[in-house]
Amino acid sequence: MKKVAIVGAGQSRYGDFPEKGIKELFFDAYKDMVSSVDKGLDPKAIESAYIGNLGSGGFQLGNMSALVTEYVGLPHINTMRIENACASGGYALAAAFMDVLSGTHKVAIAGGVEKMTDVSGMKQKYWLGVSGDTEYERLAGTTFSGLYALIAQRHMHEFGTKREHLSMVAVKNHKNGAQNPKAQFQREITLEQALKGPIVAAPLNLFDCCSTTDGASAVLVCDADIAKQFTDTPIYVAGFGTASDYLAIHDRKSTVILEGTKKASDRAYKMAGLSAKDIQLAEVHDCFTIAELLAYEDLGFCEKGKAGKYIEEGHTEIGGARPVNPSGGLKSKGHPIGSTGTGQAYEMFNQLRGTVQKPTRQVKGAEVGLIHNVGGSGGTVAVTIMRR
Repeated sequence: MKKVAIVGAGQSRYGDFPEKGIKELFFDAYKDMVSSVDKGLDPKAIESAYIGNLGSGGFQLGNMSALVTEYVGLPHINTMRIENACASGGYALAAAFMDVLSGTHKVAIAGGVEKMTDVSGMKQKYWLGVSGDTEYERLAGTTFSGLYALIAQRHMHEFGTKREHLSMVAVKNHKNGAQNPKAQFQREITLEQALKGPIVAAPLNLFDCCSTTDGASAVLVCDADIAKQFTDTPIYVAGFGTASDYLAIHDRKSTVILEGTKKASDRAYKMAGLSAKDIQLAEVHDCFTIAELLAYEDLGFCEKGKAGKYIEEGHTEIGGARPVNPSGGLKSKGHPIGSTGTGQAYEMFNQLRGTVQKPTRQVKGAEVGLIHNVGGSGGTVAVTIMRR
């Protein structure tokens, strides 16, 4: 079977950048990606690009992928915008993998960019909200924080998950993000602070919710047979999987299981010939703290209902049995919607190569990692397994 490799990856700083548009943000990520290619990169080698994007607040809905690729000096290539809500970047990765695996192109970019902070609060809520079931959820007045609050309430009811377990996710991820120079929030918080945040949608408070963010990321994907032309240390894509689920949570059999995560990860594990026990570290989609706890269970890292105990015992800390979100996750690193999935790949690329910028964040000796990107409240999911 043909194989795919990642030979370069770059990311802009995540945060609030009123002076930059999507072109400038993507250019930052592209330059960073090019500089990571050890043996140099001739732009003429890049044949294709898939760019994740929710819609940049509605400012550039049409032809945005052509806009940003032309701006970085790649006119005339095959380029496509990929939109699957918050999973847009993960699906851009999958599209690039399938392109190269098909033999259509040998070298492709999977990237993502989003510009959200210069949009009014009302417009932000609209652009995020229409990623759910607009007719039955949005028009009834629900928000994503409200939906995840319902999920958290049910998880607490069924499994005895504690309010403290949610806050432990936030504390861990802020601790990691404080060591990430590209994170939006580079500061630690205490458990007491996390518990006392202003309520957003009970039981979720401010510290349980990720931010909207400006940012971009880019990953260079190629046929594994030519990977050594770019670098002596490629990272190989062992397996990947994508899956969908009912968009509205009231249509699902269970509100505490993301079937999309289970199906996508099962497909990735099968392709890789691995199981959950083989995963040494992970970047998971913690749009809300309860989402990270669900990911532990649905990815098979622990039994259903045991996620609270799993984080309480320290397994997901850097230095634990299976570090999760060493980047700081969406909670601390930030969540520029279309960039999140490829931003996770950027982090994993550097973790597996041992090139994380601050050694305090480096997971030592890791050879197999997983990234997990979720759209909406689980309507679409992309999972990729990467290895040295």
